[in-house]
Amino acid sequence: MSATRALIFDCDGVLADTERDGHLVAFNQAFAQLGLPFRWSAEEYAGLLKIGGGKERLAAYLAAHPEFDLGAEGQVLDVIAAVHKLKSQLYVDLVEGGALPARPGVRRLITEALDAGWQVAVASTSASRSVQAVLSSVIGANNTKRVSGVFAGDIVSAKKPAPDIYLLALRELGRSTDEAVVVEDSEAGAAAAARAGLRHIVTLSHFTTNDPFPHASAVVSDLGDYDAPARLVSGQDIRNSQGVVDLSGIEALLPQPNEALAAR
Repeated sequence: MSATRALIFDCDGVLADTERDGHLVAFNQAFAQLGLPFRWSAEEYAGLLKIGGGKERLAAYLAAHPEFDLGAEGQVLDVIAAVHKLKSQLYVDLVEGGALPARPGVRRLITEALDAGWQVAVASTSASRSVQAVLSSVIGANNTKRVSGVFAGDIVSAKKPAPDIYLLALRELGRSTDEAVVVEDSEAGAAAAARAGLRHIVTLSHFTTNDPFPHASAVVSDLGDYDAPARLVSGQDIRNSQGVVDLSGIEALLPQPNEALAAR
């Protein structure tokens, strides 16, 4: 395997299925603790997930529900900031408490990529502290130290589906679009990868089974483990003979170095 390759993971829904049992729970806990007069159902939250970023989701929800009068614009911004700060702490508590196990195959594939000399990174619209907590919980402290970068939160102003977070990751990693593959789970995330010109695979998560992924190289149920093979939903079959997505399958999506050179 080439050491000039990068594998870039989204966090929520990819490393762990965090949205329903993590972020949604933490948001509703924060609303209750701060005395706010609303709670989000799973159905409402599924729609809000089309918006990248927790603060942005809450802002959009409040704009769509003027019946919740939280005061002038400055006061609303203060409420959003307070909710997000508390929610982030509550979410980290859930992660550190073991409430959000890794998705199938994630630790296996990341370890394989790191051992083969690939750069591994995470690019997410979630707060950096939340992403770091999930990453460490899922792949362990030693592997986390080997990760080449965590690009998260407000590090870019335009969040997914804008391509900014992936373009930043490419610059920081020193990789071209022919040297990196993204693993996503949502319509917004896949659109961000596509707009950045990146090949991407999709591992469907709880809220994204019906999302469209027109530019994905492959859509699979998950990355698969040897005792629980992945299911191919659409696109190129990147699973090995035992039904799991391994580094050979990822590598097959990229042009070989001599092919990339010939194209320049």
